[in-house]
Amino acid sequence: MKIVVLDGYTLNPGDITWKGLEKLGEVTVYDRTSYSLSGVDLIVERAKDAEIVFTNKTPLPREVLEQLPNLKFIGVLATGYNVVDVEAAKEKGITVSNIPTYGTDAVSQMAIALLLEMCHHIGSHSESVKRGEWSNNEDWCYWNFPLIELSGKTMGIIGYGKIGQVTGKIAQALGLKVIAFDSYKNKDLECETMKYVSMDKLLTDSDVITLHCPLFESTKGIINKDTISKMKDGVMIINNSRGSLVVEEDLAEALNSGKVAGAAVDVVSSEPIKEDNPLLKAKNCIITLHISWAPIESRQRLMDIAIDSLEKFLSGNPINIVND
Repeated sequence: MKIVVLDGYTLNPGDITWKGLEKLGEVTVYDRTSYSLSGVDLIVERAKDAEIVFTNKTPLPREVLEQLPNLKFIGVLATGYNVVDVEAAKEKGITVSNIPTYGTDAVSQMAIALLLEMCHHIGSHSESVKRGEWSNNEDWCYWNFPLIELSGKTMGIIGYGKIGQVTGKIAQALGLKVIAFDSYKNKDLECETMKYVSMDKLLTDSDVITLHCPLFESTKGIINKDTISKMKDGVMIINNSRGSLVVEEDLAEALNSGKVAGAAVDVVSSEPIKEDNPLLKAKNCIITLHISWAPIESRQRLMDIAIDSLEKFLSGNPINIVND
């Protein structure tokens, strides 16, 4: 059985192993295959004889699938599977599987890391010391940004699923009160420091707002000029869910005006980020490169689930299927 991994480098730049996959067939791993549809010929050339294809961000549209006669299974090495034309795959009898849960703790940890960086600017202060600014300062200490204590403040979490809940748990441990908006409410989670609220109440009462909801038509651009206008002056916003949850022009404008005191995003609307993205020049905006999912423990878990999904498919008991 021929197995092709089209873009394996992001998952495994060399610090984990493909051995588990290699036990299941003849494996060819390409570090990168074009992420644009202009690379259709290359995608087809690399996958033309494969029965199994794994992809992270390399697209598999209908025009590619129609040229892969042996293909039986597509494993998406991520939770989102919009890179695959799942309807075309279904029509051709190709099973498509994703990785629904692997990075809950890592993504939640990153959300809190982004928040703490906004509150303390640790990286900037460390660089200041290394530049000699502390050695040559007449005071025994100084700070280049306002420092913020979180205890007693309110975090609003939009999307209180698994990641939102873990983020909320950490936030409560830091002394924050948590209010959450979600279409599904698990009342058993409510306590003195965690309550479900309406979206409007979340917007008006939160000192920090963090996004942990899926990207649907109903949530696209959920952070926009109108919703920002309802927020407290000086609110902080975190997004390490999906870039298109935010209207970036509106957030940049709010940052530059001071309405939003700070923002920290690990995702943007078009990735890799474009040079004209307005957040690049916005005040008090931290941008990281979609790495919430990337700790080695999380990536190993993703690899293990991907292999298990293929094993289950081969045994006739497929799991994590998105086009059944």
